[in-house]
Amino acid sequence: MAEEIEDLQAILREDPYNYQARRTLSIALLDAGFTEEAKKNLLYLIRTFPDNAELLYNLGIAYEKLKQFDKAENAYLRAIEISPETDFFYNLGITYIEEEKFNEGIPVFKKVLESEPDDSNSYFNLGLCYFKIKEFDSALENFQKTVELNDADLYAHFYIGNIFKEEGLLDLAVEQFNKVLALSPDYSWAYFNLGSIAFEMGDTENAVFYLKSTIQYNPLDLEAYKILNKIYLKQGRFMESSDLIKMAMEAIPQNGDLYYNYAQIFKAQGDVEKWQKALAETIKNHKTLTYPFESIKTELKEANAILKEQQKDLPPEPEPAPEQIPEQQEEYSPEAPIQSENPEGVE
Repeated sequence: MAEEIEDLQAILREDPYNYQARRTLSIALLDAGFTEEAKKNLLYLIRTFPDNAELLYNLGIAYEKLKQFDKAENAYLRAIEISPETDFFYNLGITYIEEEKFNEGIPVFKKVLESEPDDSNSYFNLGLCYFKIKEFDSALENFQKTVELNDADLYAHFYIGNIFKEEGLLDLAVEQFNKVLALSPDYSWAYFNLGSIAFEMGDTENAVFYLKSTIQYNPLDLEAYKILNKIYLKQGRFMESSDLIKMAMEAIPQNGDLYYNYAQIFKAQGDVEKWQKALAETIKNHKTLTYPFESIKTELKEANAILKEQQKDLPPEPEPAPEQIPEQQEEYSPEAPIQSENPEGVE
């Protein structure tokens, strides 16, 4: 690939108007990951050939790779106006998903499926659009069609599981999340969902197992720490709870939710001073807090009041004793014997 790019660049140095070489170079640069250079060459070509749908399509791909989704959308729409190719519609749909324009994505993927009725990826993306706008029946229909065509699509199984969970069909949800883990044993979100379902059903043993697995594969999963901490506190496992939150704080520093969870450990143990300090840190980190801020301020006032009351009941501190000047010790005279290193006289 590098050699091909060098050869094409050499051709263009001799003949900058060799459009075929520049077009081939643009595709080679795109494939090799030199996206910015590919974009520049494509823009150069489009100034000369503004109605070339293929060039506009490749420009859209370059913009997508550069995360410039609004420009990608515009390039794909211009390409479709010239030549309504299925690939152009598909990439436009992906761009709509990236832009969170899910309603616009629905007719686009339906258009792709008119030409390619067995394209599992289009069914998945159509299902995703419906899922994001909370039309779960339509989402489920398309995700199920996805797995009919490709049962190895772990993301389709994952979203099916989420829909069943949302609808309270927990046994069916568990079945889907277990399928996800069969396909991808380190998929942390499947472990989290299994853990949260087990917790909801009162199965704390399995909840602990799945939530620990979640954290193993994703140490940044804040919700897993919070639910696991709740279980430990309920069971009176304060040392494990404390170790858990300290580990979480290393992975996610300066997080208000974690300070609040830390505060609850001290509250449960009756350590008012540490409870109060942890609540104060919670307030300091309120920007990352998902618990109700006003209720935490109220709790901090409660801790302050208890601490103040406790300090009232403490006996007054004793007055410091007057400073005494130590007597001057007599210095050894030159004749004084040197202390033996063996005072017991042991040979």
